[in-house]
Amino acid sequence: MRWSPPRWRRSSAIAAVLVLPLLTLAPAADAAGPLAPVSRTLNTLLGKASTSTQVTTLVHARTVATAERAVKQAGLTEITKFAKIGVVAARGTAAQVKAARRMAGVTYLENNDKLATHGSSGTVATRSAEARTTLTGANGKALDGSGVSIAIIDTGVDPTHPAFQADGKTRVVRSLKSVCTAGTGTSCLLDVPTSVDTDTTSLGGHGTHVTGIAAGNAFTLPDGSKVGGSAPGSKIVAISTGLAILVLGTDAALNWVLENHNAPCGAGVPASTCPPIKVINNSYGPSGGGAFDPSSATVQLQRALAAEGVVTVWANGNDGGDGSADLSNPPGQDPTPGIISVASYNDQGTGTRDGVVSDFSSRGLASNSATWPDVSAPGENILSSCRPYLLICSEGGQPENGPGALDIGTYNVISGTSMATPQITGIVAQLFQADPGATPGQIENAIKATAHKYANGAPYQPVGPYTSSYDKGTGLVDTVAAARSLGAAG
Repeated sequence: MRWSPPRWRRSSAIAAVLVLPLLTLAPAADAAGPLAPVSRTLNTLLGKASTSTQVTTLVHARTVATAERAVKQAGLTEITKFAKIGVVAARGTAAQVKAARRMAGVTYLENNDKLATHGSSGTVATRSAEARTTLTGANGKALDGSGVSIAIIDTGVDPTHPAFQADGKTRVVRSLKSVCTAGTGTSCLLDVPTSVDTDTTSLGGHGTHVTGIAAGNAFTLPDGSKVGGSAPGSKIVAISTGLAILVLGTDAALNWVLENHNAPCGAGVPASTCPPIKVINNSYGPSGGGAFDPSSATVQLQRALAAEGVVTVWANGNDGGDGSADLSNPPGQDPTPGIISVASYNDQGTGTRDGVVSDFSSRGLASNSATWPDVSAPGENILSSCRPYLLICSEGGQPENGPGALDIGTYNVISGTSMATPQITGIVAQLFQADPGATPGQIENAIKATAHKYANGAPYQPVGPYTSSYDKGTGLVDTVAAARSLGAAG
């Protein structure tokens, strides 16, 4: 967690993205036979560990059957598997992990790296609120994300918060919690009743705040402040990583969406009650950026999701920079259409569309456009759903009462690319409502091709069919223009 002086609020917590250590291919350390490559962190661990040290790893192969066979032959114990990308998570001794590298068909092994946190609603600047009041989707309803479910992979959510209530019940249609705390469980995700607050760990509040930005109800608070997410008509699937934020847990969450996005509440629940998941919010990633690793399970999962019609949205990071180094979140650098990285924009508390790039927003390497963010959205001084007893909310510094008489301190101000990302996630839901048949690539193109070219920061340069920059990408998202390009009426 770090702090940044606000430009229009007295204080503002900066909620950086969850930290994922960089995974890179390591050279084989043993010449006794052909060895599958491993992630950098696993290579380091195996170099220091005794033969009996317990290790959790993700074993990759071309098929899940091959990976399962290799795990069994090496003497490892299977924890869970990601069948569509041929990955099995397993636990055993360091010696057994080393043995798995020699098994036929194994292509890569990853460590179960730990993750940690870095620590106006923004809908005016993005024209998301304007789109809701002036445009209609293909279903004939106001463009508010209706007919779409949003998946939020984060610390959890409070389904009882007023931001998520509609017709006397929560809009959180399914809630799951990761139990992959040490790689010793037999199942990584468990169902939690949608009446239970899963956002109560030492990282509490991050997920509830993020969810409110993507999909919170529109309210005018008692002090006159306006709050609400980009897609208040959408449904929410919350996947809590809880206190122990690990690669295995977040990848398990992505894999769950891959396997369940068409019917997230089960085959017997109608889409009118629980629509398909069309977009995933990921406000986590590495501190300090780093090289894109196409071999990781995360990348394979998000590419499989894109192929099945699901957009993946990533926070670009909170490490600032000047273009001399690549500080962007590696998974967000994936060039696959439908994978979107988000920089933070400061609307200066006025909803202006000609503000500035946030100082903390991670920059890509100026000489390599593949590392640049895709688009900007407001992420500075964002007022969204919180609870005063949750850590990150209590540190926000600007508690606001909610719409009800008992809603004391249920909103607060936090800054970070974690807050910019769900702005785009909710907008993606609006765009799928405008054109339910759009591909993830068409959604990304609509966002980037219509982005507002605000002037602050690095100059725009030609990058493929767009102009972009290493600090703010193609510019500030323009929901109205993007939705109209996809056929929204109004």
